[in-house]
Amino acid sequence: MKRQRGGFAIGLIVGLLIGLALALAVALYVTKVPVPFVNKVPQRTAEQDAAETEKNKNWDPNAPLSGKSAQRPGGSASGAVSTLPAPTPAAPPVATTAPRASAPGSARDPAAILADRAPAAVKPTPAADPFVYFVQAGAYGRPEDAEQQRARLAIMGYEARITEREQSGRTMYRVRIGPFPRKDDADGAKDKLAGAGVETALVRVQK
Repeated sequence: MKRQRGGFAIGLIVGLLIGLALALAVALYVTKVPVPFVNKVPQRTAEQDAAETEKNKNWDPNAPLSGKSAQRPGGSASGAVSTLPAPTPAAPPVATTAPRASAPGSARDPAAILADRAPAAVKPTPAADPFVYFVQAGAYGRPEDAEQQRARLAIMGYEARITEREQSGRTMYRVRIGPFPRKDDADGAKDKLAGAGVETALVRVQK
């Protein structure tokens, strides 16, 4: 039993040493062997870097925009910049007005010209009517009867008013529609009421 334990311990230690040796060998191999696609790139020397720096010092990014004849800044000995002459402004055209030819038939008759210049005849304005007109739809001795007639006219679409007047010692209540400024309007309302069976009378009152 003691021999087996001692052999197992020795085997374990030997295995660890072999593993460490293999790992060290792999690490050395990886660091020494060149990596593909990396070491194939040519290395730049210090002279090449200095030449590239000198070349980029005078590089003008706007050179392709100015054409082939453009000079780089600092490249010319004199340093003069060529400028194009400014274009001279063209003289504005002189407007010439030709005499307008008279259109045919433009000559008018002197009588027509005098007729145009004559003042227009003033139309006579009709005289204002000095009266206003009412359509009376009845005169009643009792106010209740006058109110009934007024309500009847309101149903028909007419707005009537009740006025009082002393006649032969009695108070009469008159139901009238109006006033109308023109007699024609009063006649139209009178005819409509007559067609509806309402007895009416045209009353003229001076303004």
